[in-house]
Amino acid sequence: MEARRRFPPPSSTSPSSAATLRSPPAAPRSSGDRIQASDALPIPIRHTNLLFSLIFVCSIVFLMRRWRDKVRESIPLHAVDLSEIVSIISVVASLIYLISFFGIAIVQSIVSSHEDEVDDFLPDSKMTPSPAPSPDLAAPVLAGREDEDIIAAVVAGKTPSYALESAIGDCHRAAEIRREAIRRISGRGLDGLPLEGFDYGSILGQCCEMPVGYVQLPVGIAGPLILDGREYYLPMATTEGCLVASTNRGCKAIAESGGAASVVLRDAMTRAPVVRFLTAARAAELKFFLEEPANFDTLSVIFNRSSRFARLQDIQCALVGRNLYMRFSCTTGDAMGMNMVSKGVQNVLDYIQNDFPDMDVISLSGNFCSDKKPAAVNWILGRGKSVVCEAVIKEEVVKKVLKTSVSALVELNTIKNLAGSAIAGALGGFNAHASNIVSAIFIATGQDPAQNVESSHCITMMEAVNDGKDLHISVTMPSIEVGTVGGGTQLASQSACLDLLGVKGACMESPGANARLLAAIVAGSVLAGELSLMSALAAGQLVKSHMKYNRSCKDVSKAASN
Repeated sequence: MEARRRFPPPSSTSPSSAATLRSPPAAPRSSGDRIQASDALPIPIRHTNLLFSLIFVCSIVFLMRRWRDKVRESIPLHAVDLSEIVSIISVVASLIYLISFFGIAIVQSIVSSHEDEVDDFLPDSKMTPSPAPSPDLAAPVLAGREDEDIIAAVVAGKTPSYALESAIGDCHRAAEIRREAIRRISGRGLDGLPLEGFDYGSILGQCCEMPVGYVQLPVGIAGPLILDGREYYLPMATTEGCLVASTNRGCKAIAESGGAASVVLRDAMTRAPVVRFLTAARAAELKFFLEEPANFDTLSVIFNRSSRFARLQDIQCALVGRNLYMRFSCTTGDAMGMNMVSKGVQNVLDYIQNDFPDMDVISLSGNFCSDKKPAAVNWILGRGKSVVCEAVIKEEVVKKVLKTSVSALVELNTIKNLAGSAIAGALGGFNAHASNIVSAIFIATGQDPAQNVESSHCITMMEAVNDGKDLHISVTMPSIEVGTVGGGTQLASQSACLDLLGVKGACMESPGANARLLAAIVAGSVLAGELSLMSALAAGQLVKSHMKYNRSCKDVSKAASN
């Protein structure tokens, strides 16, 4: 989802006035603009904070010493001179500043609710339309009517299908009525699509709109995967035969060789809005402003106020003509974080608008992020969790479990995964089938399946070690985008799979730890999958295995009729 909002340039800015465009606007803020505590002095915010902190400490020390001397000399404390008056005023003024600057962020972090962190976008402070009632809070108006009457109204277009949940007050009944209305409108039934046995209230307003049933998808278990000294059983939702079995064989080879190890290199979700100015020179001014280290403290405070867990890490800018793309990176706790970072970016854009009123916000997302698309920026800089996972597979395990040799695997990896992908012009696709494992685990654990695109970026490396006897294998995945709270992770089935991995929900002791562990598990699973498939290819077993395990002898048509 992307938002587009335009801000008209102020009347005082003339396109023909190059001098005006090249210099920062000096016009004072209007009375309606929000005044920040950091606006107290026209110097960098870190210097302002240090100055007021020193004033506060020095004033307190002076007053304490002065009052101690008065007590010793039996002088009344209320008899103050000019220096004491100045010190008292300094204490009050500095205290007001420090509370205004630091206290607001603390209070906001306390009162921020989890629901605030999963909203799509921060509402525009300049536009406050009356919010539409939430579907689960609206008073039912059709609850007492017969199903047939409601179906007829939907078919006739008198009752919108999307409003059934709020109009009826029963999510299951709404799905049943919508399903029948679709059958009558389209003339086609949905007999093979199950309706019963699903909690439709659990997806209302967060996962899926206008449901008519659910799709059954088998979940297999591979493992145990020995990763960083712990065992993990991997839930994989897939309809591809041999995938779970192949991953399981890779896990066995890793376990018999002592296990795998992982490192999370970076944790940063991104969002990149695009703004436009009247000239490229003016756009460059904002670029230089954002890249100035002295301004980062201010922007990070503004950004971080949007959530208890969002913490801005850096801002990278790219200028294309008079269009400026700003790639914000931030940590997001245990949430995948797309909505969280979007809210923080919106806060920063609103703040910047005060000093750059001629900035035209084209879109909250300018594709420099880049989300759900293969992009070199994610392959090079990373997005979400950047993970490396490695293992040393013993020679005897390669021969006994994987049915091949170390030299054959190393040669195949070079020719297939490296050279073959290179001549294909692959972008992040220097692997055998990383997306297979990523997709299966994503669906099982309630991740966004579309983010498999960049999450499957992976380069698989193999080399002979220990005098050529053993195999060192590693996978480097720079943009695994996962979360353990929010979205589909809250559904019962997906929550159970997360619980199986030991990463369900948020980590209270160390926010973000569960999401990082899940990313490491995904990388470890890919390592197992790569090891097994490459071995099957090296040994010439791929077709034979699929013919044996991926072809059903069961007469499906007869089974369906029973």
